[in-house]
Amino acid sequence: MTAAPRSTIVRVPKAGEMIAADLRRQIVLGELTEGQALPSETALMEQYGVSRPTLREAFRILESEQLISIRRGARGGARVLVPDSRVAARYAGLLLQYRKASIADVYEARSLLETAAVRTLAAKRTAADVQALADLVEKGEALIGNAVGYAEHDAEFHELLVKLSGNDTLDVLAGMLFHLIDAHHRAYAAGQDEVPAFASAKVVQRAHVKLLELIRARDADQAMEFWRKHLKQVSNYMTRGDVPELIDILS
Repeated sequence: MTAAPRSTIVRVPKAGEMIAADLRRQIVLGELTEGQALPSETALMEQYGVSRPTLREAFRILESEQLISIRRGARGGARVLVPDSRVAARYAGLLLQYRKASIADVYEARSLLETAAVRTLAAKRTAADVQALADLVEKGEALIGNAVGYAEHDAEFHELLVKLSGNDTLDVLAGMLFHLIDAHHRAYAAGQDEVPAFASAKVVQRAHVKLLELIRARDADQAMEFWRKHLKQVSNYMTRGDVPELIDILS
C-alpha cells in the first residue's frame, strides 16, 4: 500500500503579516521602546513599499497582540507597547475557562511555582534580596487596617518572591497565574466586610514576617515547606464551598 503523497504547498505570508513580523521583532529586541511613536503611515508605506490598507492590516495585527496602541485624529498615530503578562494571562484564562478548570487548580499551580521560587531564593539570597523583602514587610504593617491596600501589598509580596528567585521563565509563568488569582481575590473581597478582612491581613502579615526570617537564615527547605502550608491555607480559605468554583474571566 503506497502512502498518500505529502502536500508541498507552502503558504506565503501576506505583506501585512510580514510588516507586522518585522515591527514585532524590533519591539521584542528593544529596537523600538515602550511609548515610542512609530513613523508616520506615509513614511512606513514608503519604507516597506506597500499601500495604506496593507500597512493598516499590519497595525491591526500588532494592536490585537497589544504591541502597539493607535490614537485617532490629528495628533494620533501608533505607539509601542511592551509585551505584558496580563495579555498572556487573559488568553490562558480563556483557555482554562473553556476547559472548565477550577480556581483551586490555579491556586495549586501557583503553589507549585511559588514554593520552588521560595526555595531557590532562600538558598541563594543576597543582602539586597533580604532588604527588599524587609522593606516590603515593613510597608505591610502600616496597611493592615486597609483591606484594599493590604490586598495589593500581599500581591506585590508574592510577585517579589518569584522575581527575586532570578528565573525569568518562572516569573512570567507565575505572573500569569497571579493575574488570575488577583481577579478572584477582588471578586471575593467585594462580598466581605472589614472585620474578616482585617483579621486575615494580620494572619498573612505574620506569615510574611516568618518567611522573611527563614529566607534571612537561608533555611531553604523550611522556607519552602512553611510557604507551601501557608499557600494551602490561603487556597482552602479562598475556595471553600461544596461546589468547585470555575474560572470566569468574562464577567
